[in-house]
Amino acid sequence: MTDKTDILIIGGGIAGVTLALDLLDRGETRQITLLDAQGEDALGGLAKSAFGGMMFVNTPLQRKSGIRDSPDRAWADWQNFADFGPDDNWPRAWGRYYVDQVTPQVHDWIRAQGIKFLPAVQWVERGLFQPGNSLPRYHVLFGTAHHLMTVLIDRLRAQAGQQVRFRFHHRVESLITENNGVIGVTGRNNATGEAFTLTATTTVIATGGIGGNHAKVRDHWPKDWGKAPPRMLNGSHPSADGHLHDQVTQLGGRVTHLDKMWNYAAGIAHPQATFDNQGLSLVPTRSSLWLDHTGRRIGPLPLVTGFDTHYLCKQVARQDQPWTWQVMNWKIARRELAISGAAHNPDLRDRKMIRFLAKLLLKDDGLVRQMVAESPDFITAENLPELAQKMNQLTDAPHVDPDLMTRQISAYDQNLARGEKLHNDDQIRRLHHLRQWTGDRLRTCRDQQILDPKAGPLLAIRTQLITRKTLGGIQTNLDCAVLDAAGDAIPRLYAIGEAAGFGGGGASGKKSLEGTFLAGCILTARRLAEVLTE
Repeated sequence: MTDKTDILIIGGGIAGVTLALDLLDRGETRQITLLDAQGEDALGGLAKSAFGGMMFVNTPLQRKSGIRDSPDRAWADWQNFADFGPDDNWPRAWGRYYVDQVTPQVHDWIRAQGIKFLPAVQWVERGLFQPGNSLPRYHVLFGTAHHLMTVLIDRLRAQAGQQVRFRFHHRVESLITENNGVIGVTGRNNATGEAFTLTATTTVIATGGIGGNHAKVRDHWPKDWGKAPPRMLNGSHPSADGHLHDQVTQLGGRVTHLDKMWNYAAGIAHPQATFDNQGLSLVPTRSSLWLDHTGRRIGPLPLVTGFDTHYLCKQVARQDQPWTWQVMNWKIARRELAISGAAHNPDLRDRKMIRFLAKLLLKDDGLVRQMVAESPDFITAENLPELAQKMNQLTDAPHVDPDLMTRQISAYDQNLARGEKLHNDDQIRRLHHLRQWTGDRLRTCRDQQILDPKAGPLLAIRTQLITRKTLGGIQTNLDCAVLDAAGDAIPRLYAIGEAAGFGGGGASGKKSLEGTFLAGCILTARRLAEVLTE
């Protein structure tokens, strides 16, 4: 089959959908074709299942909470985490563009769609060895990203008419070039096997990163993380395979910083997996102890979430086995355990605010009970020897030393029992710091001993690294044009979203301040819509 279009968008995730919709909103009259390798039910991509947190700067919610933020302050924090190199001109330019424009171009745009954010701004990625977010900036969509994508897709379909054509099950295999520019693509229909050629005046790559292709992830594994674990979970999707990154490289385009990854340290196997090795990302409990495969506390600096996700992943990747353990009791789990994504936050996803708040305030244990019932990675026991025995049964070897684990946990509990004036443990100090912010206090226990007989039973969760986002990607200028090796724009070729490293081939640099991914996809898509309709 051979066909033609004016504007070709490859990828029907949040970036591709936003671009198509924003083009229509801006009065674009040319024909738009949106291709996606998956079926129609997957339109919206990974965003449909995402939790929906976004990093904004100087919003009304921040000001209402007494948070005095500014783009300059956010930019200082961004650079602390990014650790840009001397040649990172376009990543640096996009990072600055993000902090300057994300609130008017993304936050205000979302609010104009009739979508709200939860009133409590969250404080994530505070920084560990270097400052991160010096202020709370993490805004959570009321309805999760599932609601956002439902609204955007419904609007796109309502406005599409004959102007926007959707082509599902269409996998692009190569880019067609002419006179050093791109004039379309060739590919194959995954459902029928039929080959297709589609020529276009403008071609846009919005296909995501490389996180679904673990062979490619291993090829680009960060050198300072040691050897990639023999097994990781997939928190992306197999279609995020980096194929078009390779095609861009072959035609002389720049693809940079693929070794900059945003993985998560606490994944579990998905109990209802829809593809091989699919994982769920836990929001790790803070009052549990994070142990290695033998039952020894990982250190010397204890692992605590909320400060530096990159550091957590680095430490977990360096362990002798590809799994670690988080040991806690039921009281800790019911208050602190969460799972990222829309599916495991149904009250928030379905905008049942009263039910959501009631479960939060009453420390409902429904999620814990669900995971214990569904996931073999969740183990309960009445005492530590029994827990160690079950942990070893799960890994088919006596890795966990019951006496060692008992000593580790007892020492921590004894430190807590001395009272606040005599506490001397970095994890306890950070727990006290977290509880100073209201949003964290609600989800963090106060000085909770693990072996407290009133707080049982005991719970151990086996966790693994899980791939998620690619911080690097196809290098673009501030017009979203793909650049060649000389730094010049390749005619008629653009990239947005994760495919472009959220702008410039790596706008976040080494590590993200979190919440920059959904927002970065929308921001780059809206910027390109502006460029194409100027």
